[in-house]
Amino acid sequence: MSGRTDSKRFRVRRDSIPAARRHVRRVLVEWKLAGLVDDATLITSELATNVITHAKGTGDYFELGLRRRNGVLILEVADSYQWLMPELRKPTDDETSGRGLLIVDMLAERWGVRPRNPGKTVWAHLPIGPVPGPMESA
Repeated sequence: MSGRTDSKRFRVRRDSIPAARRHVRRVLVEWKLAGLVDDATLITSELATNVITHAKGTGDYFELGLRRRNGVLILEVADSYQWLMPELRKPTDDETSGRGLLIVDMLAERWGVRPRNPGKTVWAHLPIGPVPGPMESA
């Protein structure tokens, strides 16, 4: 089943984070991609948290998009905050935040940010299907 798309808007508030995770779980189970649920919901949580933390006062909603294309699940979170694009950084040991994009970077095959008018979209790719382990690729 290639070519599926889902999009949903969430209010920019804290209770939208678990709601977005539940939505991703439901869609992926429906699409028979339950093997991606853990990584996809964690990525969703991190990206939605970034919107709630950094994009306050710039719009009432953020949009969560899921697309299945050519063996890849594309997860996107878009908001209207346009003044600061997220960047991968390494927080110091005593910082209590700033690790969200490190988590996204570890879980996603690729990820990035693209501007939109207004705002930005942060996207992450998760491969669909079994990924060979070290013993299987030899």
